[in-house]
Amino acid sequence: MPSAEKPKRINVRRPDIMEQVKAEVVTHYRSALVEHIRSNGSKFAYGKTSVRLAKEFGFCYGVERAIDLAYAARRHFPAEQPVYILGEIIHNPHVNEQIRDMGVTFLTGSHKSADVEDLGEGDPVVIPAFGTEVGIRDELTKRGCTIIDATCGDVMSVWKRVRQNAREKVTSIIHGKAWHEETMATSSQATAFKDGHYLVVFDLDETDYVCRYITEGGDRDEFLQKFEGAYSEGFDPDVHLKAIGVANQTTMLRGETEEVQRRIRDAMITKNGEEAIDEHFRYFDTICGATQDRQDALRDLLNRPMDLLLVVGGYNSSNTSHLAEMGEDKLPTYFIKDAEEMVSAAKLNHFLQDKHEMAVAENWLPTEGDLTLGVTAGASCPNNLIEEVILHAYELRGESTESLLDSIRV
Repeated sequence: MPSAEKPKRINVRRPDIMEQVKAEVVTHYRSALVEHIRSNGSKFAYGKTSVRLAKEFGFCYGVERAIDLAYAARRHFPAEQPVYILGEIIHNPHVNEQIRDMGVTFLTGSHKSADVEDLGEGDPVVIPAFGTEVGIRDELTKRGCTIIDATCGDVMSVWKRVRQNAREKVTSIIHGKAWHEETMATSSQATAFKDGHYLVVFDLDETDYVCRYITEGGDRDEFLQKFEGAYSEGFDPDVHLKAIGVANQTTMLRGETEEVQRRIRDAMITKNGEEAIDEHFRYFDTICGATQDRQDALRDLLNRPMDLLLVVGGYNSSNTSHLAEMGEDKLPTYFIKDAEEMVSAAKLNHFLQDKHEMAVAENWLPTEGDLTLGVTAGASCPNNLIEEVILHAYELRGESTESLLDSIRV
């Protein structure tokens, strides 16, 4: 059952603090070039190189709010008082590095320098945009910590549905990545009530396996082995697949999530009959609006003539990886975290989102003739990194970036 205790909360977004925060965020992440391109139809041309930006890209509202809260928390408390954050505020290494350099102490991840066990009464702790697991939140409350909650509202909307399922003894099938912080947080909501259960499916192949088990039965032990680490304690496919509610990690591809729910619904109809579907199946549209906007904008961009596409963002960013996946189906696409990956026109380090590993692309950028470069970015990527990528592409093509920037100031 959820904890009866209420965590200590504090409003760090005082007007005087937020005025300073706004100035800092602009200084750290703003880009005059990106703003210029966006205000001119998302198109830009200089020399023999043209750039097309997706109409929606980069920071979403939830990300901006989370960053603001982390900055504000550090401003609110005295400099000598530690301010903690559970993990990465968002999935972008540059932003997390900036927050660490401001003096915020990380409790998990690559910047970790403290543990939850080190916390005590009144210690301020920022919960990242992805949220956190129920057990961790309860532990913070038990220790008397002051919570600054930066959980995205779209994530909390999913939690509401999953908790409703748990209360009504409906198993939540979550379309997502079982290892992702958001899905782990969502899964914990499914077990916050007695007899609540969940199963995480990653893709359509796993969905089809579940559907066959629903309609035909199967080997229980094989099922549990296949989904090890992706279901609740005590989950039994022979018991807990009788009433299902489909939810999702908010950053998945909408089309794939819709196909997951369609296939599971069809399986439940085959098993129980259409007249009984409402007793055995429920579905809520919980794809993040910003995620969908960025996918739609890229889909529109991909209908335009381009020679290659750069997708900019953190390699552990789910929404960014799906943008790369969309591009790869259409044209040469490279998923990079920043301009440093663009070693030369002959060498590019990029991330293979399907294999979760780095690769090297050779002779990836033509240096002669006209070129149209498409650019988009995940919801956790700041504009200054996008600008650096665009400028470096021009440099590698032999253009003067100083003259380029002068041209937009005229």
